[in-house]
Amino acid sequence: MNLKQDLHHLFTQAIDTLKQQTVIPPDVTVEIHLERPRETQHGDFACNLAMMLAKQLKQRPRDIAEKIVAALPQTDFVAKVDIAGAGFINITLAHHAYHAVITSILTEQQRYGTGNSGAGKSVILEFVSANPTGPLHVGHGRGAAYGAALANLLAAAGYRVHNEYYVNDAGRQMNILATSVWLRYLELCGEQFKFPANGYRGDYVWDIAASLHREYAAAFHHAQKDVFNQIPPDVDDGGDKEDHIDALIARAKLLLGEQHYLVVFDRGLNLILDDIRQDLLQFKVSYDHWFSERSLSTDLTATLERLKANGHTYEKDGAVWFRSSSFGDEKDRVLVRENGQETYFTADIAYHLNKLNRGFDVLINIWGADHHGYVPRVKAALTALNHDANRLNVLLVQFATLYRGKERLQMSTRSGEFVTLRELREEVGADAARFFYVQRKSEQHLDFDLELAKSQTSDNPVYYVQYAHARISSVFREARDKGFIANSTQWQTEPLDFTRLEMPQEHALLRTLSRYPEMLEMAATACEPHQITYYLRELAQDFHVFYNAHKILIEDESLRRVRLSLIAAVQQVLYNGLTIIGVSAPEVM
Repeated sequence: MNLKQDLHHLFTQAIDTLKQQTVIPPDVTVEIHLERPRETQHGDFACNLAMMLAKQLKQRPRDIAEKIVAALPQTDFVAKVDIAGAGFINITLAHHAYHAVITSILTEQQRYGTGNSGAGKSVILEFVSANPTGPLHVGHGRGAAYGAALANLLAAAGYRVHNEYYVNDAGRQMNILATSVWLRYLELCGEQFKFPANGYRGDYVWDIAASLHREYAAAFHHAQKDVFNQIPPDVDDGGDKEDHIDALIARAKLLLGEQHYLVVFDRGLNLILDDIRQDLLQFKVSYDHWFSERSLSTDLTATLERLKANGHTYEKDGAVWFRSSSFGDEKDRVLVRENGQETYFTADIAYHLNKLNRGFDVLINIWGADHHGYVPRVKAALTALNHDANRLNVLLVQFATLYRGKERLQMSTRSGEFVTLRELREEVGADAARFFYVQRKSEQHLDFDLELAKSQTSDNPVYYVQYAHARISSVFREARDKGFIANSTQWQTEPLDFTRLEMPQEHALLRTLSRYPEMLEMAATACEPHQITYYLRELAQDFHVFYNAHKILIEDESLRRVRLSLIAAVQQVLYNGLTIIGVSAPEVM
């Protein structure tokens, strides 16, 4: 049940009637907007339609409002319609319209609030996609929480959602990882040397190297002098760290040979990727597909050929360039380097073409805010390849800063403080992490207070919401213990007198419950799951206020039963909203 949609339908019928009567010309475009007034004395909904039509119809807004009101179909769920000010139309609903919300919630249960705005449309949602060169950190966690919540939100709106993780299992960074693992392996074999400044230094690299050493012993061992002979100096020795690591990559490939190098490469890739998978599963984030960059080899060739055939490339300084500046980008971009290697950008173009070729209607990428400059060039490539770039929607996620109370934590792998997503999850729990990560707009900076996330007070938003759900469960346990109900769904088969819900706190709960479908639709349209957290906090607050003001398990059976039905509806909506953002709804706390 969606009260806003029902009212929208009434206004649509009124406009159709006025067009048939030629009061409104048939060719006039009419957009109906209904809003909830902040002040309840202004009714339950307000419509500014008359104000919007005044200029087109060249009439006073109030005169237009009177005609619209007169044309509204009669319905028993509207108590009254008023015209306020210059021509605002205020609608007050009948009490039984809100009473029907309870029945709708208890009947539809987990389906309550779901919509069909995305029916028939498919979305591929790509998020996290961190390079498998190390563990996920707290920054990745925000993208994971946001992406998973958005996937659930879009599914609730009727979209067919496909979650995908793009695995960068090719390219230079993976070669740096493989070489770093091999160098640590050589140290375990007894070789001594200065580790490259641009290598991966985390403890996990030692762990991967140790697994190779245990399994293969000295099979990949080469002397230090053979590895570093005629290698350009590193940055500490007056050289360039990029040239130094690139030369070491080439030397690793030469000394190990293709087969052995691939063993080292895949050991690092697979162990880290397995760790990422497990980390995300523990964070309640799952994917329909893990897409390998390696699988794009054919797509890469086809992409380059299409761009060249369309006249959108040129050669300069031994490299192949894309004329992206012709399509709104700030400058042209390299597709193939002087050494013949395709760039990450080329692979990204091929990957997005692959998505489109798989038939998805909408492409959504969730990227870190530091990738904002990457968006125009990808859209430029899609336009150059005769695709509608508007089918790609890139959502940016800002960084998260960790605090312990007022103390800001250093985000350094050497600090010993919380850096990885796993460490954060183990400290505060998956529920608190998921809720805190999505409680603000993704493009806004997030301050994450570890102490607040662990606290069991009303200041902790996730605790406050979960406690409302658990508190309702406690009421039902007590009701069963006292013999008031045989089970928690008894009222669904027995008549209820909803007119007994007369208290202001009860009306506040009914109004908030009725807003849930509207909120979900708006949140899905805007790709803003944080709206759910705001709503859940408001619903929890309304419940706690009601609970503290009125007894539920009273001797008056009629009133007791309708109050039980009311809090059952509240519990169901709390459960539905928490489920969408990936947070559990405990029955005991």
